[in-house]
Parts: sequence; structure tokens; C-alpha cells
Amino acid sequence: MREIVTAVEMKELDHNTIQKAGISSPVLMERAALKTVEEIVQRLKNKEKEKILVVCGTGNNGGDGLAIARLLQLRGVRTWYYIAGKEEKMTAETAGQLKTAEYYQVPRVHNLDLDEYTTIVDAIFGVGLSRPVEGKYAELISTMNRASAYKVAVDIPSGIDSDTGFEKGIAFRADLTVTFAFRKRGLCFYPGRMYGGEIVVTDIGIYSIPGKKICMHHLEREDLKMLPERVPYGNKGTFGKVLLIAGSEGMCGAAYLSAAAALKMVRIQTVEANRIPLQTLLPEAMITCDFDEKKNQAMLDWCDVLVIGPGLGTGAQSRERAQWFLAKAAECKKTVILDADGLNLLSVHDNWKCFIGEHVILTPHIGEMSRLCGKEIGKIQDCLAQTAADYAKESGAVCVLKDACTVVADAFGDMYLNISGNAGMATAGSGDVLSGVLAGIQCMYLVAEKKFSPVMLAALGVYVHGLAGDLAAETVGQRGMTAGDIICFLPEILR
Repeated sequence: MREIVTAVEMKELDHNTIQKAGISSPVLMERAALKTVEEIVQRLKNKEKEKILVVCGTGNNGGDGLAIARLLQLRGVRTWYYIAGKEEKMTAETAGQLKTAEYYQVPRVHNLDLDEYTTIVDAIFGVGLSRPVEGKYAELISTMNRASAYKVAVDIPSGIDSDTGFEKGIAFRADLTVTFAFRKRGLCFYPGRMYGGEIVVTDIGIYSIPGKKICMHHLEREDLKMLPERVPYGNKGTFGKVLLIAGSEGMCGAAYLSAAAALKMVRIQTVEANRIPLQTLLPEAMITCDFDEKKNQAMLDWCDVLVIGPGLGTGAQSRERAQWFLAKAAECKKTVILDADGLNLLSVHDNWKCFIGEHVILTPHIGEMSRLCGKEIGKIQDCLAQTAADYAKESGAVCVLKDACTVVADAFGDMYLNISGNAGMATAGSGDVLSGVLAGIQCMYLVAEKKFSPVMLAALGVYVHGLAGDLAAETVGQRGMTAGDIICFLPEILR
């Protein structure tokens, strides 16, 4: 698990390292340059044929760039640097790096001919960029983007807002971004994540401040070790039982996808029209089509986790089914994954909000989120993290706001951004699969010795879902993959 920071947090961490830990700014700059050079050199195909240009601004990002140019040159890689901006506006650290580069006779260019170079390094603006890129800087970045060279960004591509990932006028399009100490939010959200290319987080000696919490994180492959072992003496009931309130006439597929993804002992409460197709598609599942108080209560007592909503519909019968189970689950605090039409019903029944709390995981896409919170879709897209955090706090539930970068937030201020997954997952049924994965992950921890917070388990489910989507994309391609392909690769990720 890695922390994700805003520009303000990064500035505070940097300041603390210099002022409290006593590591000077030039030392940090040198470490940043060394790490970047290591990443660049690893990717060079033929060192003798390489020609690298480092384009430097006048802020500290430019100082990193000057140090990178010097270190590459000293390693025997032909490297030049270009200064974008007036030297008199340089920070003290960058002016010092320029003096050092001149001492070591690193060649400088004053007129750009970018076709000469095999690699271009962007060190114009860092995470502190606060205004749109215009004028000569916009022209420079546009020219750099048109070059055929391999492109590397230092810390963050110039022109990307480090908090939102938005393009501020124009932004550098990197093949590789070497970012320092922590991943920045703008390298998680799109288009910043796309402009960053391959993103590598490097350790340069800046660490968390003791006693000060960073609330945003992302999971990584190492975190799959959190998945608990299956106890050897368990039986089919030990590993969790999922009840799905899902499916309406003509909407059997959503119930199937969610149930298949849960990979657990599953009972589906659905309409009679779905019985034969579901029993055919998923013989492992138990199907119940009756709806009465006694049988409902027996199913509720039987299950460990409920999924309410996939393909459910919003008619009177669907509303009755959803409300009964949502209300009863609230009384006994049984975990609920509320998805799809369950969310649509919640958005038009204000009195249902009393059924929502810490035991509930809400999984809206942006359209459903708009209906839930009353915000316009565009405004939600402008502030995904804040929208998820606000609704989690208001509802008391865990909010999984689904997007290209899914945000998982709880009422206590903890938040995760998901960096697995791909555009091929933007396909019908992918959200239904996620609801089943979330239920399955919840069940895995029923008998686990180590427990985790609901928001972390939800984030883990989203991450696993994305990794399965990545494997599917590698195998069948993003254009042709379906939600069923994601399910096919879930066992491989869990293995």
C-alpha cells in the first residue's frame, strides 16, 4: 500500500525533510537526479547511439533536470540541456545546478532541433504549477510532443495539475514519468495518468511526517498477500455465503455475472422467469423465486453478505424486494453491497437513507452518483475524490465511485484511488462483476485472523477486479473483451 499526496502535502513533506530532518535541498535534488538517471539508463537500447536533451525550467524541477543532464553526461551518454526561461528567475538551487553543469562542461543548446535527439527529458514545471501553460512555454511543450523521441517527465509531466490530473492548457506527453517519494494524485486521475506513461515512484529520502496521517492511498501487487489462506478444516459454509437480490424479467445476465464473480456459496433471489437460465448458466448457485416474510428471513439469516441491485429493475415488485432486504440488513448490520438499480431506487426514496450506514458499500458510477447526490455529472468529474468523500461522510457508508480511476472512500476520511484496470473494462456487466468480487472479498475475511477496515476491503476488491481486467485485456484485447472475460481471470489473480 502506497500513500498518494497533493501538491500542498508534497511541499510540506519536502519542507519537513529539509528543516526538521536536516537533509538539504541540493542533496534531495541530487538523489532525485540519480534515481531518474538510473531509470533512463535501464531503458537505453544503445548508449553509444543515444542523444539526450533535457529541457529545464527555472524552478527546482529545472534544477533536477540540470543534475540529470550532468549525471548522464558523466556516465558517457551524450546529453545536452536547454534552459526554458530567464536565468535571473532561477531558484537558488537551480542556479547552483547550472553552475555545476557548466563546471563539468555539459553542453548547452540555445536553438532547438528536436529531431536530433533520441530521448527528451521534460524538467520544465514541477508539482507546484498553478496557472495554465501559455505563450512560449505552450509552444515549447507542443514542439516536444511532436518529436519522435522517447519522452521522460521529471516528477510530473509539465502542464498536468498534480492534484486533479487535468491538463492546464497543454501538457507534456511522456512515455515514462519518474516521480519522487510519493505518487501524486494527478498521476492517478486521467488524463494525467495517461500523459505520465509508465509511472515509477522512487525513494529519494522524503518520508511521512511522524504523527501526521496521509489519508489517500493506492494498493499494489504486494497487497495481494493480504488475501487470507483458506483454513484447511473449513467446509462450504466456512468461506462465506452470498445472497443476491438481483435480476428482473429480461435482466438475468446481471444476476449471473454478479453471482459468478462472487466465487462463493451463492443464493439468488430473483423472478421466476430467470430460474431456468440461471440454473443452466450457474449450476453452483441456489435459486429462489418466492418472496414472503418467512422465506426472506430464512435467507437473510443464512447469508453473510447481501448484494442488492444488479439487473433488479425499479418497478413496484423490485422496490418491494430491495426495501425488505435493505431494511432487515440494517437491523442486524449485515454487510450489503448496494449496486445498480439498488442505487437508483435509493436515489428516489429519501426515506431509505436510514437503512444506509457503515455496513453498506455503495458502488455508483458517475451517472448513479449524480442521481444520489444531486450534482451535475461534469461537476462530479471535476472533483471525483471530494464527491466520494462527501457522500461517504453524509451516508456513513463506504462509497465506491466507479470511473477510469475508481475512488473508494469512507465516512472517516480514508480514501483509496485504484490504479489497476483498463479501458476494455468499460463494457456492459463490468459493474455487476465488481459487486460479486466485493462480496467475495468480504466473505474471505469471515474466518481470517487478521481483520481490515471495510474501506480497505472494498479497495482490495476494486483492485482485484482491475487486475483481472488487465489480464483479460492482455489475452483477448481491450476492444473485444467482455465482462465474462474478467470473471475468467479472477481465479488467476486470486491464485
